[in-house]
Amino acid sequence: MAMTVSGDGSDDAVLSDINTTPLVDVMLVLLIIFLITVPVAIKTVKVKVPNVAYQSSATKAENVVLSVRREPDNSCGVYWGLSRIHAVDLQNRAVAKFTNEVERLGDKAKSVDDLPEVHIRADRNAPYRCVGGVISIMQGSGFLRVGFISEPKLVGA
Repeated sequence: MAMTVSGDGSDDAVLSDINTTPLVDVMLVLLIIFLITVPVAIKTVKVKVPNVAYQSSATKAENVVLSVRREPDNSCGVYWGLSRIHAVDLQNRAVAKFTNEVERLGDKAKSVDDLPEVHIRADRNAPYRCVGGVISIMQGSGFLRVGFISEPKLVGA
């Protein structure tokens, strides 16, 4: 705190000085608050979404192709081939498919590349919880490789 002592010895002298220390303290606190919060509120993270390039992949007959989309009632629609399937049926069918393929391959399965894969074609409007749920179910069923099928960008469109 600041203290003013008058030099003439009289106690009745009027002090016209303003104690600015509390004002400076408050202003410094506000300045620090604004310096911390403004960049957080203004700054955005620029994310460059990768361009889809056509890359042909050799599909094997034992691979599982699933389609995921948002249904009109905002539920998750998962399709194995052309037939709609629910989560419990998806897990049961996936476990059966994986065990059959592993038994069929027998000793031929020397690496992860030899095992069947899951290819997911997700609709642009499909919520992440739908796609993430399908990935979780399929990986829990034994499928280690999960890939996404996308449409290439049309040239000139």
